Amino acid sequence: MKAVRIHQFGGPEVLNYEDVPDPTPRKDQVLIRVRACALNHLDVWVRKGLPGVNLPHILGSDTAGEIVEVGEYISDLKPGQRVLLAPMSFCNRCVKCVAGLQNQCRQFTVLGNTVEGGNCELIAVPAVNVIPIPDALDFNEAASVPLVFLTAWHMLIGRAAIRPGQTVLVLGANSGVGTAAIQIAKLFHARVIATAGDERKMERARELGADFVINHYQQKIAQEVRKITNFEGADIVVEHVGVATWEESVKSLKAGGALVTCGATTGPQVALDLRFLFSRQLALLGSYMGTMSELHEVLGHVFAGRLKPVIDHIFPLEEIRAAHEYMERSQMFGKIVLNP
Repeated sequence: MKAVRIHQFGGPEVLNYEDVPDPTPRKDQVLIRVRACALNHLDVWVRKGLPGVNLPHILGSDTAGEIVEVGEYISDLKPGQRVLLAPMSFCNRCVKCVAGLQNQCRQFTVLGNTVEGGNCELIAVPAVNVIPIPDALDFNEAASVPLVFLTAWHMLIGRAAIRPGQTVLVLGANSGVGTAAIQIAKLFHARVIATAGDERKMERARELGADFVINHYQQKIAQEVRKITNFEGADIVVEHVGVATWEESVKSLKAGGALVTCGATTGPQVALDLRFLFSRQLALLGSYMGTMSELHEVLGHVFAGRLKPVIDHIFPLEEIRAAHEYMERSQMFGKIVLNP
């Protein structure tokens, strides 16, 4: 089969479109023909070098396609079914896994990180990862859903416990997590303030449901949030940008508010005034992916049309270097998808 592998860490030039042996599924696995695989910032981090990645390596966390072959231990799936893959790997037998807390499993990882992913024509995965999709959802849309919608759902519902009527600030409305978070917050009847870097992205954020949009390059985020909220601040801040926005994100919170973070795109080292934290009784929450139960829950809303994947651009798999360059320029609004 054709696949994109990295044999060393570095820039987009280390992505090699090449022939590799077809995977041989185990008796408890399903062989999937990949029709679409969406990019995430994780692909960039792994390509540049992360601990635990064995080379050569296939990237790609978000995958959709058709079942080619089903292992003999599996009875509830069949060849020809259209499916997407849960974008994670876990042991499925430890205390955390059997409690339904897969993202706390000691072996938990994301597909394409320390286990090989979907930047290829065929992939073999455990049956638990395979989720049938409705005919109304095409492969590009299906591949654009799992990681970002699960991440945003776990942030807002699993960690921040969003309630109707709250004010939610979403950083980076153009990102996959941003587009998902705006929609999920509106699903829970929250008031949404989003940030974006230019007028086109700001307008797209409004179209997704954002009630107010701040230009994070031209305006002070916290100052604008105070104006919008009559100087109260936001109940929840959805943060994944990192050092570039951290101070403004914390200042945007109302007393008793919660900042939930799932990433550090612009860098992980941030400063924090503990006096501000305890005197305003703020909550700082970490969030990492989500559970299988949460994935099925959010997919129910996607399959029903209440939440919609946002696709910016589709590249052939052999043009993956151009796709990575496009992502690193932050030109997109929504997801970048690769088609084998």
